[in-house]
Order: sequence, then C-alpha cells, then structure tokens
Amino acid sequence: MTDIQHALGLIARGTEEIIKLEELEERLKLGRPLRVKVGFDPTAPDLHLGHTVVINKMRQFQDLGHTIIFVIGDFTGMIGDPSGKNVTRKALTSEQVKENAETYAKQVFKILDREKTQIRFNSQWLNELGSVGMVQLAAKYTVARMLERDDFEARFKNNQPIAIHEFLYPLAQGYDSVALKCDVELGGTDQKFNLHVGRHLQQHYGQPPQVIITLPLLEGLDGVQKMSKSLNNYVGITEPPEEMFGKLMSISDELMWRYFDLLSFRSNQDLAALKSEVEGGRNPRDIKFLLGEEIIERFHGAGAAVAARKSFIARFQQGQMPEDIPEQTLASGGDGIGIAVALKQCGLVSSNSEAFRMIQQGGVRIDGEKVSERSLKLEAGFTGILQVGKRKFCKAHVE
Repeated sequence: MTDIQHALGLIARGTEEIIKLEELEERLKLGRPLRVKVGFDPTAPDLHLGHTVVINKMRQFQDLGHTIIFVIGDFTGMIGDPSGKNVTRKALTSEQVKENAETYAKQVFKILDREKTQIRFNSQWLNELGSVGMVQLAAKYTVARMLERDDFEARFKNNQPIAIHEFLYPLAQGYDSVALKCDVELGGTDQKFNLHVGRHLQQHYGQPPQVIITLPLLEGLDGVQKMSKSLNNYVGITEPPEEMFGKLMSISDELMWRYFDLLSFRSNQDLAALKSEVEGGRNPRDIKFLLGEEIIERFHGAGAAVAARKSFIARFQQGQMPEDIPEQTLASGGDGIGIAVALKQCGLVSSNSEAFRMIQQGGVRIDGEKVSERSLKLEAGFTGILQVGKRKFCKAHVE
C-alpha cells in the first residue's frame, strides 16, 4: 500500500461523504501539507463525544502531517447558524462568544496537538470586508440557490419567517475558506450545504474548490437517536471517568464498532484484528473495555482510565452483575416514563407499590447508582441498567 492509499483509507474511515474523492487524491499527490479547516460557532461551552467526531478526523489529518485550522466563528456566531432550524436562531453576544470560545479551546486540545494547530477567529477577515465587501460577497450567490437548502425551503413553504441576515451565514462561512485558501473542509452532515457554498465562492475568487468531507452524527447510547444532552443519551467529555466508563460499557456490541470507527485512534488494521478476535470467540465486553480505556485516557489520563476500569469490574463483574442481562425497550410516546413503571415493564417488580417500597429501602439502582426519588422519570432516549436487589437486572431503552 502506498502512503497515499494509506492516507485515503484513514481519512475515509467513518466518513459519510467525500466530495470529491478524486480531488482529494490529487491534492495528496502534491506532496505538501494540505490546509484543513473546521469551523465551530461557540454556541455552547460543553462538548460530548458526538461533538468530537469531527475533531477526531482533524487529529487524523494532523497525524498525517497536514495543517489543521480550527476556526472559531466569533463573527458567524453572532449571526446564528440556521442549519436544521425551523425558526431564526438567537444570536450570541460578543461576551458569550468569547467565554464559550475559551472553553472550547481547553477541551479540543485534549484531542488536537496544540503546537500543530492554528486557531483563527473569523472576525479577523469578515470584519475587514466591511459593508461594501459584504454586498459584493452577497452578489456571488442567488436567493434561488439559497432556498434550495432544506431548512430554508421548508420554512419558506410553511410561511415561517426567514430573516435576511440568515442568508449571510452560509456566505460568511464559505468566505472563511476563501480567506484561508483551504484545501479541505470538514463538517457534520447537517453542514453540507454550507460547505458547498465554500467550494462555490472559492471558484469565484479564482481558487481551486475545497474538498468536502462530511462526518455522520454519532448515535447516542441508545443506538438510535443522535447523541444529545436533551435526550440524555450522551457521554460528556468532562464527566467523571467512572461515569464515562460505565456509560460506554452500556452500549450494544454492534454500536461498539461504530464508536470505534468514529472515536478511536486505533489503526484500521488494529480494528480488523479486534473484529477477528470477536468472531473467533473473544468476549465483546473485553474489546469494549479497550474502547472505554482509550476514551477515558484521552480526556482524563492513563491513570484515570485504569482506575475507571477497575472500579467498573469491582462494581459489576465480581459477582454483582451477570454477563447476560436481558434488554427491554420501553415505549413512552416520547414523554419519558416513571421509574416505577419502567421497573414493572422490565419485570423487575410485580407492581408500582413494590417498586416504591424497593426505592424506599434503597434496593433500586440505575447504572450502579442508588435511586432515592420515587418521582424519577426516565426521558426518551435513555439507556441504562436497572437493578432491583442483588440479582435482578435489566438493560432498558426508553423510546
């Protein structure tokens, strides 16, 4: 395998789409570091593993020797990204942008090499455009093309308002690629339209159009809906190591490989070898341990990873939890489900009154943590291990 073939294999792993693959191969043949851009609007200060999928791909490019440009959208953040929204997004204040940007930087450098990463704020070049430059930029795209974007099209058809400044967002993001002379731009699948605007504008400004690489939205712990704090199916990168490890051990064996593809820095060859071991009879739980340790080490250090694994084994593997736990999907109609009803539907108690009695006696746990509130509600998207007493267990998924 040539170096370019190796690079293409690593870059393509876990991606949704590469536009265009042949252009990427040609750029790699140039023999120079490619300028790879990812933009983040600092809309929220805390990241979960779903957010890191794109950052992990940045790290892979970095390991291949390419130049990573981490663009903090302090200008575009004050517009508000309308992607996927059915209402005008609330703009951030300059103070919010600054505070969130500082928090982002601290978190992303747990993945990226600080010394090899360029951090740029897009206000640097977008402020310099001025009103004349912004008018000239707007002249390079039509309203008809802008309304081809799914969310704009849906809002227009449904007579929902679209503010004029929202059209400026994809133009401003696209101009980032012009200002930075990017070879490649990464983004989630929901950013595909905006990334195409970057290609379009680069051609208008006489630059070769950037290669677009879109990354999938990572499924949450339930394996169905995308990872989201609002659905409570997430793993936050600042959560305590033991909590992170326990959550990762709760994912299904099938979802484990998806997480390896999108979150692990192991080579393709290593992953193929691990899959062969499982096919040969090795317990998938042992492989899941490796995934958990790698992720915990990334955000908390090697010592914390080892301690989290030992703690999990002590709590769940040494006679406290069986290896084969029955699974149950609980229908909630999207409104969540009370803990007593969940325990009953899982067959762990015979009635609500028994559930309340066991809670009062301290005999009910979720992922090893004691439940003390009878009114506890499991939200739609929840996945976790319910336990009653010492011997009754159920892995519950709330829909």
